[in-house]
Amino acid sequence: MKPQVLEKDGKKEFVVMTYEDFVEMSESLEDYEDLKELRKAKKAARKEKPVPFEQALKELGLN
Repeated sequence: MKPQVLEKDGKKEFVVMTYEDFVEMSESLEDYEDLKELRKAKKAARKEKPVPFEQALKELGLN
């Protein structure tokens, strides 16, 4: 990735990059956000009591 930084009044103002680089960066950010949510859910699940498989099926109406 080779973005170009454009300045306005001597300050960095804009970045120009290829569409492919933009898509790649967007996907990476989405993956990162998904990972943060997964870690948050796993941490919250540690506090919960496990549910037996048969009970989970019954609660979900899958028995």
